[in-house]
Amino acid sequence: MLLGSCNGHLYLCDWAQSRLRDVTHRRICSCLNAQFVGGISDVIEDAISQLNEYFEGKRTDFSIPFEFVGTDFQRRVWLELTKIPYGETISYLELARRIGNPKGVRAVALAVGANTISIIVPCHRVIGTNHKLTGYGGGLTAKQGLLTLEARVSGRILPLTEPINKQRYE
Repeated sequence: MLLGSCNGHLYLCDWAQSRLRDVTHRRICSCLNAQFVGGISDVIEDAISQLNEYFEGKRTDFSIPFEFVGTDFQRRVWLELTKIPYGETISYLELARRIGNPKGVRAVALAVGANTISIIVPCHRVIGTNHKLTGYGGGLTAKQGLLTLEARVSGRILPLTEPINKQRYE
């Protein structure tokens, strides 16, 4: 994971191998008028600690101050992602309905894919209407692993029919 903070807020929690990494980094740097530099901050230390607890199954929510860097539409989508309970999944269609744009499923899917605060803003909890896994910045294996972890810790049943479908957002 790559973590980035500025002014006491987390702006980046991204997968190191993300195919959108360069675009994401340029967007963050441009919006914040800043550059990424190596180092650690209190926010990053806290994020590392909370992420470790999450992966150990000891944390189901995060209390890290973060800020979104994106359009108003993207921010609406990302804010709605934070409302999906731990261990639960929703479809892209349901997410589009929740933000009041049921015909905007593809736009919602693109916004989900542009989320810069992975895991903490749980885009991995969004799956296809047909209960299939669809795209994820960390890869579908990581997405399935996160959902499996949350299902095990929460005692919920994972509603997946087939583990991988790269073709469609439904």
